[in-house]
Parts: sequence; C-alpha cells; structure tokens
Amino acid sequence: MPTQLPLEILKEALLLERRGHAFYTQVAAQTRSEAVRTFFKTMADEELGHMRILEEHFKTFTERQHFADVDAGALGKTAVADEVLNDTLKSQIAAAGFEAAAISAAMLMEEQAVSLYADRARSASDPNEKALYRWLAEWEHGHLNFLARMDREIKAEIWEDNRFWPM
Repeated sequence: MPTQLPLEILKEALLLERRGHAFYTQVAAQTRSEAVRTFFKTMADEELGHMRILEEHFKTFTERQHFADVDAGALGKTAVADEVLNDTLKSQIAAAGFEAAAISAAMLMEEQAVSLYADRARSASDPNEKALYRWLAEWEHGHLNFLARMDREIKAEIWEDNRFWPM
C-alpha cells in the first residue's frame, strides 16, 4: 500500500482547493462591491490553478506510482501576495459584514491548506512530492498572510471608526 498515502493526500488537497474555489466564487458572486468581487475572483482563480496542478499530479501518480518533476519557478508566484491592499478594497470589505466574515472564514481555510501541505512536504520521501507540497504551502501561506493583514487593517479601521480604542 505505498501509493495509498500519497493518493489520499492528493485527494484531500484537491478537496481543499475545490472548497476554496467554491467559497471564493460564492463570495465574489454575492458582493455588491466591484473591488471585493475582483479580489475574491482572483482568489477563486488561484484555487482553480492549484486544482489543475494537483489533478495532473494525481493522474501522473496513479499511472506511474511516482510524482512528476516539479519546477516551482514555472508554477509561478501568488498574484494575491503581490496585490496592493488598497483603501477602496479595505473600506468596501469593512462596510459589509458578510465580506468581513468571509475574510475570517478564508483565513481558516488557508490555515488548513498550509498545515496539510507543510506537513506533507516535511514527511514525503519523494523529492518531487516534497517540492510540490512545499510550493503549495508557500503559495497558501502567501494567501494567509495577505488575508491576515487585511483582517488586521479592517479591524483597526472599524475600531477607530467606532472609537473602541481606550482613551
């Protein structure tokens, strides 16, 4: 059963990415803000890209019982980590409770993905599998950092607007 664990991890990873894609797509569809819609659509598109990469690795592993070579440079860097957290996006998320709550939920999903990928990168013996999960962990960590920064800045703005700070 040496193939069971890698296949189970790939299945779990695919499920995480599909859930993320569905979640981000739903938030994008429900928001009235164009800036927020664009942000969540970008997140959904990135999760879709992860799904495609994982599907290819799943197919390769199923057929050959080993992971394909991974060129992390060719896989790219996260677009969200390079996004500017602008005042329009922050204010439009802060103004709507649903979108602010979505940021918190998204952080939990990204934490789960980072944990799965980082754990598997540490425990995998196949160097290509290690490289794949290391890359995915870094990518999702970029998402998590961006969302956490957005969450902190939105909270600070809400606290300031509502004068919650101690005098």
